[in-house]
Formats: sequence, C-alpha cells, structure tokens
Amino acid sequence: MSRELESGEVWKPCDPPSLPFETTAELDPEPRVIGQPRGLRAIELGIAVDSPGYNVYVLGDPGTGRTTAAQAYIERRARQLPVPSEWAYVFHFADPHRPRTLRFPPGKAALLREGMEALVETLLMELPQVFQSEPFRGAAHAIGETLSRKREAELSRLQDLGRVQNAAVVPSTEGLQIVPSREGKPLRPEQFASLSEAEQRAWRQGSADLQRSVEDGLRQIRQWEAQSHMELAEQVRGAAAGVVDRELASLRQVHAELPAVLGYLDEVAADLLENIDLFRPAHEDGDIPPAAARLTPSIQDPLRRYVVNVLVDHTRTTGAPMIVERHPSVPRLMGRIEHETSFGGGVSTDFTLIRPGALHRANGGFLILWARDLFSEAGSWDALERALAGEQFVPDDPAARSGAPTSSLHPEAIPIHVKVVLIGSPSLYYYLVETDEEFRNVFKVMADFDEVMDRNSESELAYAEFIAVRCRAEGVLPFGRGAVARVVEEGSRLAGSQTRLSTRFGAIADLLRESHHWARRSGRQVVAAEDVEAALRERRYLRDRAEERLRQEILTSKLLINVGGDAVGQVNALTVSTVGDHTFGYPTRVTAQTYAGKEGVIQIDREVELAGPIHNKGVLTLLGYLGGQYANPHPLSLTAHISFEQNYAGLEGDSAASTELFSLLSSLAEVPIRQRIAVTGSVNQAGEIQAVGAATEKIEGWFALCAAHGLTGDQGVVLPASNVSDLMLSEGVRQAMTEGRFHIWAISTVDEGLPILTGKSAVEIHRRVVDRLSRLARSAEPPPPSRRRTPAARKPGATRNRRGRKGTTV
Repeated sequence: MSRELESGEVWKPCDPPSLPFETTAELDPEPRVIGQPRGLRAIELGIAVDSPGYNVYVLGDPGTGRTTAAQAYIERRARQLPVPSEWAYVFHFADPHRPRTLRFPPGKAALLREGMEALVETLLMELPQVFQSEPFRGAAHAIGETLSRKREAELSRLQDLGRVQNAAVVPSTEGLQIVPSREGKPLRPEQFASLSEAEQRAWRQGSADLQRSVEDGLRQIRQWEAQSHMELAEQVRGAAAGVVDRELASLRQVHAELPAVLGYLDEVAADLLENIDLFRPAHEDGDIPPAAARLTPSIQDPLRRYVVNVLVDHTRTTGAPMIVERHPSVPRLMGRIEHETSFGGGVSTDFTLIRPGALHRANGGFLILWARDLFSEAGSWDALERALAGEQFVPDDPAARSGAPTSSLHPEAIPIHVKVVLIGSPSLYYYLVETDEEFRNVFKVMADFDEVMDRNSESELAYAEFIAVRCRAEGVLPFGRGAVARVVEEGSRLAGSQTRLSTRFGAIADLLRESHHWARRSGRQVVAAEDVEAALRERRYLRDRAEERLRQEILTSKLLINVGGDAVGQVNALTVSTVGDHTFGYPTRVTAQTYAGKEGVIQIDREVELAGPIHNKGVLTLLGYLGGQYANPHPLSLTAHISFEQNYAGLEGDSAASTELFSLLSSLAEVPIRQRIAVTGSVNQAGEIQAVGAATEKIEGWFALCAAHGLTGDQGVVLPASNVSDLMLSEGVRQAMTEGRFHIWAISTVDEGLPILTGKSAVEIHRRVVDRLSRLARSAEPPPPSRRRTPAARKPGATRNRRGRKGTTV
C-alpha cells in the first residue's frame, strides 16, 4: 500500500558522538585509497604478471581516486624493482643510415659516452704529436727518400734511352714527354720540321719504341709510389695504433662483460685507423683546430661518428622509473629524429639527432597516460598499440612522416618492456573493446573504479581518515567530529543513497578546502558543522543560476506550471537537468487528450523526434499496460495524444512514464488530478512503479517552486517506494514535512498512486476508464446500412420532365 513518509525517512544522519575523536588532528592515518578494493586488486594483477599484454586500463569517473590509486601503488611497486637497462644509439660503420642500439647496465652508458669523448679529445691532442715526433718524421722521410731515389734513377734510365734515339725525356704536367733532340738538346718544332722526311720518319719509328719504355717506366714509378704510400700508411697506423689501443683498453676493461659494446669498440678501432688522417696536422707546422672545437662537430664533421647518443641514463635513478606523460604526441611518446639545416640550406640528420620519448624513459618501468590526452593527439594511439603489440619501437621521424624531401634514418628497434597504465572513461573502454580487435591483447587488465561504496561505521571512519590526511597535507584546519559527520552526510547525498557513500574524493576535497575558508572567516581554529553548511550553501548559490532562471520563468508564467487546483489529463512530471557540475530538478507539465479514433496512443514529442530511445520505450510500455488492463475481451479503440508541454530541447529517460500514464487515465476517466502533487517514477506493463534516478534533486526542485509560491500544506510528491532509501533531502524539506506543510508519498503500483492524485479509488478510476473506452468504441463504429427501396426499372427511352411527367427522348 502507498504510505506517506516521515521526515526521518528521507535523511540518514551521521551521529557525531559515534566518531571516536574530537577533531581529525587526533588521527594519524597513512594515505590510502578508500572504497576501491576491486580496482586496486586489478592494478596489482596487471603489475604483478610479467607477461606481454598485461597493461592496465583504469576506468571510472573523475574524482574517484583512480589516478591517485594508480600512481600511489605504482610508486610503491617501482621502488621495489631493480633499475632497468640503459640505451644508446651509435654509428653503424657498415651502414650509416641504420644506427645501432647498445644496451647497458645502469650507469654504464654514460661511461661509454664520456670515454668516447675522452678518446677523441686525446687522439686530437696526442696523434699530431706522434706524427711530429723525430722517429715518425725520420721513418716517413726515409720512405720518401727511397721513393725519390727510385723515381730519379728510373727517370735517368729513360733519359739515357732517349739520347740513343735522339730524343729527350722531359717531365711535364701529364707525366713524361718525349721530344726530338740532337746532342742532348731538345729541338724546337721549326728545327724538327727542317729535317728531311727520312730523318723525321726514322725518329718517329725510334720514338715509338721509346714511348713503350717510358710507359713501362711510369708504371714502375706508380707501383713504387703505391708501395711507398702503403708503407707510409702502415707507418702512420703503426704510430697511431699504440695510442688508439692504449686509450681503448680502459674502455674495453670497463665494458668487458658487454659483448655488444666490445664489438662496437673493435669497429671504432678499425675505423679510427682507416681514417687516421682526420687526426694528422693540417699543415707542415702541425697546426690543427683546437680539440674543444672538434668535440662539438657539425653534422658534416666525420668525427661525429664517434659520439655515443645516450637516450636513457639511469645513473641517478633508484628503482624502476614511473613516467607520467600528459602530452603524448607521437614524438613525445615514441621519441623523434630531429633534422639540421646544413650549409647551402639542405636538411639532413644523423644518429646523434635521435631524441628519447616517454617510452624510452619508462622502459623497464611504468608509463601512466590519460586516454583523453592520448586520443586527442593524431596517430598516438596507433603508434602505442603497434609498439605494445610488436614489443619493440623506433623513434618517430616527423619530417619523413610529413613527406618532406629529407635524408632519413632507419634506426634499430628497441625492445619494449614497460607497463602502461591508461586512465580513461568507461564508455571509451567498452568502445575500444568492441571496435579495436587488438585492444584486448595489449590491455588485458581492466581496473574498474566505482563511484560509490557501502556506508557503514568503517567507511564513515575512513571518511574521517581521508579528511585528516588532506588537512595535514594541505595545511587545512582540523575538522571537528560534527563537521566530519556533515561531510559524511554530504557523501551520501553525492552518492544518491542513504546506504552508500560517494568515492568522488576530488569533490570531497574541494568541500574541505571551502569549509576551511569559512572557518577562517569565522575566526575558528577547528572546522565546525556550520562551516561545512556554509560552504555547501555558497557552492549551491554560485552554481544555481540556470535553476533560478528556470524557476523565475515558472513564477512569471512564462512556463505554465500549476502548484494548486485540479485539472483533467494534466500532471506535473519531475525531470532533472545538469548544467556544468550542478544537477537540479524541475517540473514539466504533461497533458493528455483522448477521443474516438483508431490511432492509439500518440506521444507528440516522439513523433517530432524530440524524445530519445529510452523515453520512447517508456511510451510504448504504456500501450502494453493499457492493452493488458482494458483490451480484454475487446481491442482498444481510441486516439490519445500525450505531450510534454513547452518542451523544446528534447527528452530522454523513462522516469516520467508513470506521469504520462496518470495523465492518460485522468483524461479517459474524466477525473481531475491534483496539480499540487508532482509525480516521478517509471512504470512497467504490469503497472508496477519502478525506481528512477536523481530522486532527491527532483523533490527539492518541486519543493523550491512550491515554497516560492507559498506552501499550502497539501503540496507534495509521489515517488517510487524503491527510491525511499535514495533520499537525502535538505533540512528545509525535512522541516516542512515535520510541520505538515509538505508531503511525500511512496507507491509501488499505479493503483496506489491514483487515490493520492485524484481522491478516488483505483477501482472507480478503472470503471470510469472502461465506460469511456466503451463509448469511444461505439462512437467509432460505422453506421449500419439503410433499408431504402430500390427504384423500379424504367422503360427504355422513357424520361421525366421537370414536373415529373413522363416524356419521350427523341
């Protein structure tokens, strides 16, 4: 049966004496996540399972502690884990466009980088001195002297052959030239022309044999020069090898347990000796650029190949890294390849311009991302998903991706071993599960954070501990237990239930700060309940402009709502609206008109597409109720139009389905409904009233309007009985209920609501509806056929004149 609620049923207080402290200053709890056992266990699972794909998607509403919980747990876990490997890119001597990766134990990458810098600096300083030393210069001079003697001897031999052939062999820019001569002196062209034809012919024949000898001599000289060059190069390498090996020996010792690094150092040694001229004096006096200038070479400088580009340095890291990235563009996430403008305006790059990203820094540890940030950056989700699925990644090249004509690199991929924690909304999670076939393979763990928790003595004390932690962390005044009790009550109000507390601790923390402000203004050293009340009152005032404007439109009759009187087919439905972070209830007039016809129930808002699918379902449910209640044994025969008056913005939800049914039954029964009573509640086809959301806000919205008009003592609300435990009504409503100036009735069926709204029993209402439906059905029936006589057949050709006389048609 329906019943009127007592004021004590619409609010669950928190008794201050039940709290075991005077102020929160007496509490000293450890910071912890409250009310999220399921979400915490999921995070623990994802972190503990060391297998690919066990990354964690943390879903839940903002303010539920999901970010705090994830970061706090990961910080604790990261401190317990070893420091991960370091990574560096080095020059690939065999293929410069494919830089190689080197992996190091913690702290070793920087040692190689510094060692290579010291190596180059040392070689730039010491090798020129080696090449200027007396032993080296003497050996080089000896090689040169030997080559000169051989060259001069061969040239003398060729000149002797020439004299026999009346020819001179003289050096020229093109090598050795053969010219006619006599008595050892070259002939001028005019002198050679003055010779007889026979002499010229004989000379040419002899010079051909000489030419072959000269060519053989030149080949011999080139062989001696090549041999001399090789000997000099060996001398250079031999002189430099001692310095190079000496300097590399310390690096080899430091990295003796890293075969890949040792292999790289072997390649460095070989390349240094092949390119030792880079360290030789530029002039005979030995002048070379200062070493400091050569340690920061331009991209064209070949010494740049000996740089070690350390991407990840854990020299000062303790435990595993935890990286939080709030701007996860592709370059910031994956790393990037930068480019430099070279001389002449060209754009080029090399391995030293590879920069690390969040995945590099988090590798071996944890990476925390927000889904909203990730999906707002073009290409970031695809890049991350590919990296996690392939278990490796390479830096991004923005220039190549944009299609710019630049030189490109193909760096070796780095294996990925990272736990990604992605924080996002539930709707996005379920969307990805359904639409992205790879998503579940790379995010196998869902950490679901609830926005409410059970309300009991333990959770109320947990609220107090949370308040104590925030007060200590932020320098907020301690809260008295009366203030704590008031915060707990507000937590139930935010949760929309007397049996639950909200876990939106972000909103609770804001309330603590604002209450602290009001306590300071009042000169208190401990926050009191009235300070919390002042903060709530001020918060509502600052946010309720839209609600106040809507109420004023009703009070000035721009929106037609009656809070008194009776009307047929008219009910005040309670709806809810959210503007920003402020949710409020307000009434909407629902009207119904019924008349004879065959069209059934027509919901005007549905017909003009102002109603959403859930609301439309509620309307169709009415047809099921009407059919089950009144269509036996005869089918229904009526037309009914139902409308939410002055609705221009659309409807959604089925919480007004009972209101539409009451207005329809009122119109059919021709019985007026009390306009001073507003209604909320869903209904099923059996006529049972079902729970709705935001019951507290709806009731308070109707109460505020009635209070603005003036409470008359007979105003109130009808709501589902299943919503009673959800009510956390304001003190003003509770006081009016205690004084009998406002009423709330709880019903479970349509029949329980009819007497409250009409003053008549449900049986009488149903009888009137049946009678009306019968009348409508009869009025809609077609009239019976008439019994008029069929006119007698006329004879062919017979007709009548205007006066009825028969005549003949000619």
